[in-house]
Amino acid sequence: MLATVRSAALTAVYAFPVQVEVNAARGLPAFTVVGLPDGAVREGKERVLAALAHAGCAMPPRRVTVNLAPANVRKDGSALDLPIAVGLLVASGRLPPEVLEGRGFLGELGLDGSIRPVRGVLAMADRLRREGLGELWVPRANRREAALVEGLDVRAATSLAELLVRIEHGDRDPTDPADRASTEAGGVRAEGARVGRTDGEPTRSEREASLLSEIRGQATALRALELAAAGEHNVVLEGPPGSGKTMLARALREILPDPSGDEALEITRIHSVAGLLPEGAGLVRAPPFRAPHHTASEVGMIG
Repeated sequence: MLATVRSAALTAVYAFPVQVEVNAARGLPAFTVVGLPDGAVREGKERVLAALAHAGCAMPPRRVTVNLAPANVRKDGSALDLPIAVGLLVASGRLPPEVLEGRGFLGELGLDGSIRPVRGVLAMADRLRREGLGELWVPRANRREAALVEGLDVRAATSLAELLVRIEHGDRDPTDPADRASTEAGGVRAEGARVGRTDGEPTRSEREASLLSEIRGQATALRALELAAAGEHNVVLEGPPGSGKTMLARALREILPDPSGDEALEITRIHSVAGLLPEGAGLVRAPPFRAPHHTASEVGMIG
């Protein structure tokens, strides 16, 4: 029997849809993954089989072939573990094919059946939503991140056993509405909306006062920084050691305008793909800032 599961993979900071085709047939036991998988994807078959066994769904000996379409694009990472496992359950008759309609899956599996977080969930969820997907299952730790995508019903589970029970019985996670409400309250309210601060964070005036009050005798430089921040201009700081270049650069970081809703989503997507987004984190509200050492070369900074 053939099962097709909708998922996604990453290329640089972008995502593309992946159809995980799983065929379980009679014959000599084998487990083959094709479609330009990298090492992490090929090794996923061992995680999938062990996770299914610990979830009480040990597979009988079958000749299993997994195709990752499109087959001409390389697939990296471990996010395809969960869709392969679900496809194998459907292909072997343990789950009805109807469970795949309108659903997508992302997540890494542990040998004990746990569903572990993966990087780039925001980018992959946004791409699947633009492909017309209505419901997406992700690891619990990636729940808030995926919920930033408007128009996508995000479900989360901590283990493969939990996911199977909820899919078979139609149980809804009681924490889903609360998680979505808290995410919307602290994140993007609408497309292009400004991102507000959360409780406990200093206000912009407090941040500016704490840094700008430490700078003396640099009125012209401070005025230039304010104009650059307001007009989104580039700044070059030159001067002898001890003249205040580093302090001025740090002050510029705090007076930069808050990113808009679309900009905050793009910043969060890049942090997620790079693996810099903390587990369970939501929208990144601070504008990105890097402080390379003054001895860094052009090649060291831009590649």
